[in-house]
Amino acid sequence: MEVNPPKQEHLLALKVMRLTKPTLFTNIPVTCEEKDLPGDLFNQLMRDDPSTVNGAEILMLGEMLTLPQNFGNIFLGETFSSYISVHNDSNQVVKDILVKADLQTSSQRLNLSASNAAVAELKPDCCIDDVIHHEVKEIGTHILVCAVSYTTQGGEKMYFRKFFKFQVLKPLDVKTKFYNAESDLSSVTDEVFLEAQIQNITTSPMFMEKVSLEPSIMYNVAELNSVNQAGECVTTFGSRAYLQPMDTRQYLYCLKPKKEFAEKAGIIKGVTVIGKLDIVWKTNLGERGRLQTSQLQRMAPGYGDVRLSLEAIPDTVNLEEPFHITCKITNCSSERTMDLVLEMCNTNSIHWCGISGRQLGKLHPSSSLCLALTLLSSVQGLQSISGLRLTDTFLKRTYEYDDIAQVCVVSSAIKVES
Repeated sequence: MEVNPPKQEHLLALKVMRLTKPTLFTNIPVTCEEKDLPGDLFNQLMRDDPSTVNGAEILMLGEMLTLPQNFGNIFLGETFSSYISVHNDSNQVVKDILVKADLQTSSQRLNLSASNAAVAELKPDCCIDDVIHHEVKEIGTHILVCAVSYTTQGGEKMYFRKFFKFQVLKPLDVKTKFYNAESDLSSVTDEVFLEAQIQNITTSPMFMEKVSLEPSIMYNVAELNSVNQAGECVTTFGSRAYLQPMDTRQYLYCLKPKKEFAEKAGIIKGVTVIGKLDIVWKTNLGERGRLQTSQLQRMAPGYGDVRLSLEAIPDTVNLEEPFHITCKITNCSSERTMDLVLEMCNTNSIHWCGISGRQLGKLHPSSSLCLALTLLSSVQGLQSISGLRLTDTFLKRTYEYDDIAQVCVVSSAIKVES
């Protein structure tokens, strides 16, 4: 009959503990009105409780710290810290002790040990301590692999290891929107506005220490998240920069092309890489986290071969009275000359004044021409300027331009009285 040999006991013991900040101890208040049977008994017990705050006993607010009772949550961008201890539980002197700590993720294996050198010997009741740190940069399952090798007094080499699995969660939900502005209507090097929506998807409040945009090499950035009040710059989010669980905050940035690139309209027009967001926050008792997004990309503005932009338009006009606008037509092609014909189509509210179907002549590559047009509105209110058509007679291709701009149309009597 075959008998399995007994499992050999190891001389060393391995202990691993995650290092986190302590939390404030909260006590559940138990109170009643003085006319009830217990009278002032419950209130007196809370006043005598050392875990309560003097004068605020009925609030779940404590001033004592408590050590973490479990592993807790670890979020992307935070620093994972762990204490590793190898203790000699035997009565023998152990030699050549080597402790190795690796972190296995879904994509890589990282060595976190502070030193890879072996300890010459470890006497009974002595220990080897190590603290490891790692900034978490991946979401998903992480496995901390702690391996210990040593040599007994008899010269036998021993080896064992332990695995500690934990999940890394996503702390923030970041959504971005790009707007290709037309503040500089005389060129195609427009400003770009970035709106970043940041939502706290953890279960605890966050202190947003910094949310900044690092632009690409072609742009300068201006933050639009503060206002000037009495000569002082004040944030639009108020004095407290806390983001409660599931709350969302919107940040706005304006990117302008640098001077040396602004002159190269063709280059800026095709730029899609804008920059990346750098987010720094603090939780609990100052635990710091940081996330940096990948390079944000926008859709390049689709001007096509011909771009029509407005250089001048009045804000308010009188009902059924002619007003003037100035348009700029740009040949965005770098190779082809165009022969353009302008057509003006009336809408229900906008009526064009002038000859439709007139020749504008040849427009060479990367060149522009300015055009003064007259129109009137037959309907009051905010009206959209629409109905311009440009036809390239060389390729027999027509470009339609609707919703070019909006103008406020008021009654002439109201205009005079105002």
